[in-house]
Amino acid sequence: MSDEGPKLYTNKPNKAQVKQAQAKAKDFTVPPSSSSSASHGGSVPPPPPPKESFVRRNKFLWPLLLTVNLAVGGYVYFRTKKDNTSPSSEETETETKTVPPLLVTAEKPHSLAVAAEPVKAREPIPEKEQRELFKWMLDEKRKVKPKDPEEKKRMDEEKAILKQFIRAKTIPNL
Repeated sequence: MSDEGPKLYTNKPNKAQVKQAQAKAKDFTVPPSSSSSASHGGSVPPPPPPKESFVRRNKFLWPLLLTVNLAVGGYVYFRTKKDNTSPSSEETETETKTVPPLLVTAEKPHSLAVAAEPVKAREPIPEKEQRELFKWMLDEKRKVKPKDPEEKKRMDEEKAILKQFIRAKTIPNL
């Protein structure tokens, strides 16, 4: 039979026929002098095939998982980088830098003393530059779209004040 090669069936054999063929092949390959099969009173069932690991069973998921992970990481990275460069955060940083730090005195640890730093007088900004600055502020206010009527009203008032400063002959010193 082994000289003929593999058999091609015109009809697929059912499970019972396949099991019979496997049992015959097993009986033929197991040596009759084995002591383990004699002590159990029959043939020993073969050990179950080793189960594949989770990684190997789901190897098609790894590229998808890595792609999603990179996309989320990139989104979070660029989102936080964008938030850190906002002009409002720069304004708050400059405001906090101008406030003098508080010092704790060595004699009284519970009392706080304000450090006496002299306030530096800055040079006044020329009127021409102030007008340019007001014009730029007005342009920026026009670009902002208000979310509700109260904010629209507040924005209109601020724009009106900026227009008054631009049209005025002299700009008041602050």
